[in-house]
Amino acid sequence: MSWGVDNLPYGVFSCPGERPRVGVRYGDKVLDLAPALHDEVFAAPSLNPFMARGRAAWHATRELIRNKLTTDLSVTEAHLIPLDQVRLHLPFEVADYVDFYCSIEHASAIGQIFRPGQEPLQPNWRHLPVGYHGRAGTVVVSGTRVRRPSGQLGPGRFGPCEKLDIEAELGFVVGVPTVPGEPAGSFDEHVFGVTLVNDWSARDIQAWEYVPLGPFLAKSFATSISPWVTPLEALPRVPGRAQDPEPAPYLRRRADWGLDITLEVLLNGEVISRPPYAGMYWTPDQMLAHMTVNGATLRTGDLFASGTISGPERDQRGSLMELTWNGTDPIKLRGGETRTFLQDGDTVTIRATAGGVTLGEVSGTVG
Repeated sequence: MSWGVDNLPYGVFSCPGERPRVGVRYGDKVLDLAPALHDEVFAAPSLNPFMARGRAAWHATRELIRNKLTTDLSVTEAHLIPLDQVRLHLPFEVADYVDFYCSIEHASAIGQIFRPGQEPLQPNWRHLPVGYHGRAGTVVVSGTRVRRPSGQLGPGRFGPCEKLDIEAELGFVVGVPTVPGEPAGSFDEHVFGVTLVNDWSARDIQAWEYVPLGPFLAKSFATSISPWVTPLEALPRVPGRAQDPEPAPYLRRRADWGLDITLEVLLNGEVISRPPYAGMYWTPDQMLAHMTVNGATLRTGDLFASGTISGPERDQRGSLMELTWNGTDPIKLRGGETRTFLQDGDTVTIRATAGGVTLGEVSGTVG
């Protein structure tokens, strides 16, 4: 997988005894941007101040970094630090977090599991990208241990979650805010880049609590993201999936914003699924349009995620709920172990590529 000049994801790192600051990954090193570019915005402990500068600055900075790494490496070399000498941090301060539900395969499967014998999709699903507001304060960086949550499991039942699950998702990071009361304009003017997301889910808590208002404690305990944010410019775009019925005017696509990204989900080091992002029903520009059409504001550092990415085949499902059909069809692992949902000590890693560009990975261990 490539970490070359066609990629250049941003992150926040620190060396022992030093404050966190912004860098760009290049190969197996991180470029310390503040001294390399002589720009103190990168001395901040998050990407937020740089992201707020806007699209023209994002592009100009990316071109400057590419130039320094390809034509001026003798000078830049002094500011490249081996990854094994740094600690990676949450790359941006999360202002708000919204999670969508944009895969028709995932929504249909969950509908069949939670509402057997009924129409899998709710009547509104093909008319708008369904979503909910999550908890920004529990978004954590890859590598953070995930504690098994407790909650109500049914009438008169309270205790630790017994059906701890994952959701393989793609997150979109907002750089430029909107004016209060006005919907967002061009997607490219507001969204800085993407990051991988694992939206940990307590399925037994979710099944009991989600009617009539939707996910709450089943989702709010932890959401893990990659330490790297890949700029939009690094991602190839493809046409979005056909939609029927035609969306409302504010949701009609004005540009191709499908993304040809392939994810891999690993459980204790073993690949158990390869979800394809290109098949998502609702595209990120439609998510952004819907999220702001009522005048809700964007802020620098807002994160909105795609919802579980799943394809039509069993080995393309992005959650254990689907992969094991709510525990009725366990996954068989090497060495004879099986899994329905996560056990304490299990490690889940999600990684992804877009052509020759890697989006890195997001990982977490239960316990």
